[in-house]
Amino acid sequence: MKRSAKNIEFIEKFCRIPEGPDLGKPVTLRPWQKREIRKIYDNEAGTRRAIISWARKNAKSSLAAFLLLLHLCGPEARKRRNSQLYSTARSREQAALIFGLAVKIVRMSPDLRSVIAIKDTAKELSCPDLGTKYRALSAEASTAYGLNPAFVIHDELGQVRGPRDDLYEAMETATGAQFEPLSVIISTQAPTDGDLLSLLIDDALAENDPHVTVSLHTAPMDDDAFAEKTIRKANPAYGDFLNRDEVLAMAKSAKRMPSAEAGYRNLVLNQRVEASQSFISRSTWDECATPVADIRGIPVYGGLDLSSVADLTALVLIGKVENTWQVHPTFWLPEEGLAEKAKTDHVQYDVWHRDGFLQTTPGRAVQYEDVAKYLRSVFETYSVQKIAFDKWNMHQLRPWLIKAGFSEQLIEDKFFEFSQGAQMMAPALRYLRQLILNHQLAHAGHPVLKMNAACAVVQGADESVQRLSKNKSTGRIDGLVALAMAVGVAPMTDPNIDVTALIA
Repeated sequence: MKRSAKNIEFIEKFCRIPEGPDLGKPVTLRPWQKREIRKIYDNEAGTRRAIISWARKNAKSSLAAFLLLLHLCGPEARKRRNSQLYSTARSREQAALIFGLAVKIVRMSPDLRSVIAIKDTAKELSCPDLGTKYRALSAEASTAYGLNPAFVIHDELGQVRGPRDDLYEAMETATGAQFEPLSVIISTQAPTDGDLLSLLIDDALAENDPHVTVSLHTAPMDDDAFAEKTIRKANPAYGDFLNRDEVLAMAKSAKRMPSAEAGYRNLVLNQRVEASQSFISRSTWDECATPVADIRGIPVYGGLDLSSVADLTALVLIGKVENTWQVHPTFWLPEEGLAEKAKTDHVQYDVWHRDGFLQTTPGRAVQYEDVAKYLRSVFETYSVQKIAFDKWNMHQLRPWLIKAGFSEQLIEDKFFEFSQGAQMMAPALRYLRQLILNHQLAHAGHPVLKMNAACAVVQGADESVQRLSKNKSTGRIDGLVALAMAVGVAPMTDPNIDVTALIA
């Protein structure tokens, strides 16, 4: 028999269903669960790390418990006697889940109960006959160093924010003394491309290492988020032991309440979406992706977000045509290192540049001289009323504006310093959100601006004090900042309203 076949046979013969309506019945693995086991154990190169990611409530933890028992007392244990097994999680409560499920399986199976010893308080299982021992660890534990794991389950690694995690690194580096160690990561996706799990998944999908397997069940971002066929893509158990009616109710709720959509996308569709405090939902933003009209000959307002040396600089112009604000964005990045920056930020800067959605300036830093020249052409083309700017780096742009042909008086009259604090940003964001919800904004689905909107996170308890947070946002948000500033200086009702009075 193949290695996977022996493991499948062991699970179905000795394991019991630990929870739910079929509690206590013998396990019957679904075809998609068997595929995961075959992928891990029949890999010709040998599997060092297996990554399995699908949406919540698809029995990820139960599958992890089955795999654990394979290595504690099943066919895998007989190959690695006296081995140490661990599961890791962010919190003690999370760490207890796999242990708890494994204990339930053992206690309901006479065969397993006769060979496995349980220590509830220490969250330990052991098989004395084979010398194997399992323990659940959490990131809250004092240390994970000094261990010698042969098998590790990393549960819900998607909860790690950022590219590093001390517990993960400690466990992975501790396997060096083992012959054919195995790590299994079972988790819903992390919210951003820069998080540890996302980096591991992307590297695995690139097939850089034949010893790493990956199974990613996720709904594409461009699919209808609320359609049943989209839900199925991220939920292999949908319509089986995953309650169809409950999931569809979640979809309807998220569609009805935009504030719930981000969490729904992350947890139910297994998409990389920040689940809290998003400025606007992706589907609501996409509803305004209508073609933009020409704004020459009408009053035009703008927002300018100046970058630091090598970051994204954004200028967004808006003008009202037939009661809809037409959005015309322009973005700049340095020409040198563009492809490398695309890889670092996990976005398609190079493709967007090729397709005309992103401008570049020579060298490795955004050249404000080029930005100033472009602004001069904007003033020659459009009837510019105000350009809102953040004072950060404006002192560096000002000399280049003078060189490009702007007079001091013109700069004074047309450029408006826009604070990024809640006093100015909160009403601007409130107006912008209102325009989007009322479909009074047209942005043509500009990809760079769409990326900015998707990454934007607000901080503040309510709309009266909210502002955009670059530190907490999941990626670049410069274009949305510029759009908010443009909306902030543009009179929303009467064109005769004084801009500064409106903001104050």
